[in-house]
Amino acid sequence: MDSFTDSPIIASPRAAAAPAWAQPRGTADSEADAAFVAGAALTMLYERVREPPAWAGCWRNRLALASAQAAVRLMGRREDEAALRDAVFLCPPGGDPGPAGRVLVAYRRLASRKPVMRDEMIREVSDLLAVRWSEALTGVPAVVDELLQSRRAVPFVIAALVERVVAMRPDAEVLAWWLADWVLARLIHLDLPVPFFTQARYGAAFRTTSGNGRLRPGDEGFARAVCLALALQVPETLRLATEIERHADSLVAVSPKLRTKGGEGVVQRLLADDAVAASLPGTGLSRWAGRRLFERLEAFGVVRELSGRPTFRIYGL
Repeated sequence: MDSFTDSPIIASPRAAAAPAWAQPRGTADSEADAAFVAGAALTMLYERVREPPAWAGCWRNRLALASAQAAVRLMGRREDEAALRDAVFLCPPGGDPGPAGRVLVAYRRLASRKPVMRDEMIREVSDLLAVRWSEALTGVPAVVDELLQSRRAVPFVIAALVERVVAMRPDAEVLAWWLADWVLARLIHLDLPVPFFTQARYGAAFRTTSGNGRLRPGDEGFARAVCLALALQVPETLRLATEIERHADSLVAVSPKLRTKGGEGVVQRLLADDAVAASLPGTGLSRWAGRRLFERLEAFGVVRELSGRPTFRIYGL
């Protein structure tokens, strides 16, 4: 029987939380105050991500799921995270996960691809996000290239990107926020993007002063709101990293107790993705063996069943 001790998985150092001084106090009325806390947050993010741990794939893909849920909301749809996960994980290979599922596919690609911008990629992502391609969007790659060369502070580059894409096509805001995550990765030299800007769109940073609406791209104070969005969302992103790391460390700790052939691959997949289907395609395990393996992991308290169903089950950290 295979033992995990043959190829041990090393636990990573504990994720750092954003310090209190790096978080906004009140509403940060001036752009300078907002830019300061945004810069501090970006420093924390960079320090945490520059040496990705073994569980970084799970973290990024869980952020992709939350971002996709915010994106479908922006598109006027109602699917929650469970419905989005089902659409993708229960879709047969080569199948169509449907309109909402395609949104999650777009964000999962964002979370797993190195930031190399091509015209074809923007067209492909636009299609996944149900943004009909038109002549108005052909200038997006040039805008991205121009802004990547800008010497402005990172949050203001992101604000300008979103405003300019929406000015080209008012119905392309969801694409603009997807691009914002991609451009941020390039600007702060991350190997892979960390999806979170679309989630921030519905956070406190974009509330109007009256509290009865949300700032839109082009509104006065939008750049300040982007700064605040970074300052508020990055600590949430780091807290999720800490939570996932705790579960990942528990999984690694119990892995030597497993003696299922092919089980090590399952552990690696749990560390690398938001979820794993119990059917375990591509692992070499039978359905019975896979079910038994997950039952053992669940009994150890290191994974949880995410679907709530008795069949077609999905598991994750």
